[in-house]
Amino acid sequence: MLPFTVVKTRMESGRFRYANLIQALVHTYSTEGSKGLFSGLSATLMRDAPFSGLYFMFYTQLKRVFPETQSNSVWSPLAVFGCGLAAGCFASVITQPFDVIKTQIQLNPNQFDSVYQVIHYLYARVGLVAFMSGLLPRIIRRTLVAAMSWTVSKTRRFSRASAISFRCVHCDLDLCIAMLSSSSNP
Repeated sequence: MLPFTVVKTRMESGRFRYANLIQALVHTYSTEGSKGLFSGLSATLMRDAPFSGLYFMFYTQLKRVFPETQSNSVWSPLAVFGCGLAAGCFASVITQPFDVIKTQIQLNPNQFDSVYQVIHYLYARVGLVAFMSGLLPRIIRRTLVAAMSWTVSKTRRFSRASAISFRCVHCDLDLCIAMLSSSSNP
């Protein structure tokens, strides 16, 4: 998704004052060239490729532990969703250091030229804990999206539906998890 993730990261940080996406892209290109638009590419690849593989590995292993994921019961989608959440959490924790490195490269374009420089800088300045910075928001965002995607894709035909609603005590967000029974094996 580069160069849009570069712009998104910079706009979210508050360090860069862009009025809109186009201005951000033009400014980044005019001041840093194409290198700026694709900053953090190596760290992004080191994060995303392993995340996908780890997620799938954890997901398939967790599905073996919970036979509900293979049944046609009303609880099957909830079990699939739970396996997806857990798999996403595990994969996020393992790949989080590369997300931190990517963010540092994108936010400090004149400071770092390589992944190694960021690793050295963060470790010398903060220690190992620096590589887990921002883990909780990433887990929430990545795992919910991945778990919902797997749940929807694994639940093809619906014969009846019901829902369980939850209110998140931390962000006052309503969550609704649809429980669907499938007429085919998901």
